Amino acid sequence: MVDEAAVRAALAQILDPGRGTDIITADQVKALTIRDGQVSFILEVDAARGAAMEPVRAAAERAVAALPGVERVSAIMTAHAVAGAPRTMPHAESPAPPRPHAHSHAHTAAAPAAPQKPQNPAGVKTVIAVASGKGGVGKSTVAANLAVALAARGKKVGMLDADVYGPSQPRMLGVSGRPSSPDGRIILPHRNHGVTLMSLGLMVGEDEALVWRGPMLMGALQQMLSQVQWGRLDVLVVDLPPGTGDVQMTLCQNADVAGAVVVSTPQDIALIDARKGIDMFRKMGTPILGLIENMSAFVCDGCGKVHHPFGHGGAKAEAEKLGVPFLGEIPLDLDIRVAGDGGAPIVVLKPESPQAEAFFAVADALIASDALR
Repeated sequence: MVDEAAVRAALAQILDPGRGTDIITADQVKALTIRDGQVSFILEVDAARGAAMEPVRAAAERAVAALPGVERVSAIMTAHAVAGAPRTMPHAESPAPPRPHAHSHAHTAAAPAAPQKPQNPAGVKTVIAVASGKGGVGKSTVAANLAVALAARGKKVGMLDADVYGPSQPRMLGVSGRPSSPDGRIILPHRNHGVTLMSLGLMVGEDEALVWRGPMLMGALQQMLSQVQWGRLDVLVVDLPPGTGDVQMTLCQNADVAGAVVVSTPQDIALIDARKGIDMFRKMGTPILGLIENMSAFVCDGCGKVHHPFGHGGAKAEAEKLGVPFLGEIPLDLDIRVAGDGGAPIVVLKPESPQAEAFFAVADALIASDALR
């Protein structure tokens, strides 16, 4: 067994030269997790000193790796927010030119540098976000089945599980075990059902909560985008957390997102939040690839009658109202839930079923769109 006190004692020997104290005393070690000989933690640093702190991160990783019982160490470095700095949409507009000093001669200020265009991870052709305005609408289930359906159609597909507070893709795609790193920096993702997967859910246990602030989440997302060895992918599907927050904005600012797929159930309360999600992506300049109505209807086993417990047609009507494509209806069905819980999405488990055909129809609509051409 690896003792947490021993890990903290080892980390207390690592000094931050910029602060003149160790990283434990400076409260820079966050989210320390110890499980089955595997240790992971976050090293929170000042954004301006990120490059200078890489040797400190590496030294901390080596110090923990030298402890008895430690089989693997993963240290992720992230930056905390700078006091007074804007937290949202830093590239929305160019900064104003600096004003001349009160005692200097007037001069023409240099034009500010244009913001760099977001870049996709190396080898990734297209990034698609799967989002929802609220939780509980089946967004992750849709994302998992959509990714596998695209793979079944011959696309090279990756899945980035960015739903950091509820990372369910490892369970849905039947993947477990901590990703490896050959050099302590590049992360090797897992692969199953034709989909390459990276998720923070692989770094912590299923029963462990990620108690992280926004800057830590943004740093983790940036590292999963840039440090994971995705290989050559036609499309990277990103399963976003519900709502309109830091993770969504960070993705749109750091990757060239081809578009967003928004998932909703038919009832008004879900559509209100879906509308807000669509508005957020539009403000970020991200195209809306379409709206999906999940849990649209179910067929009674006893009588064969079709029921609409959440109403019907609400998402299609909303899509027409907002001028976005309607990608289709996904039924409310026990087999979909059981397949996801078992680690083999319904498009794998029963590819000829009506339930799977609904997901394949959405995948085919996306393939036919400009986003994946």
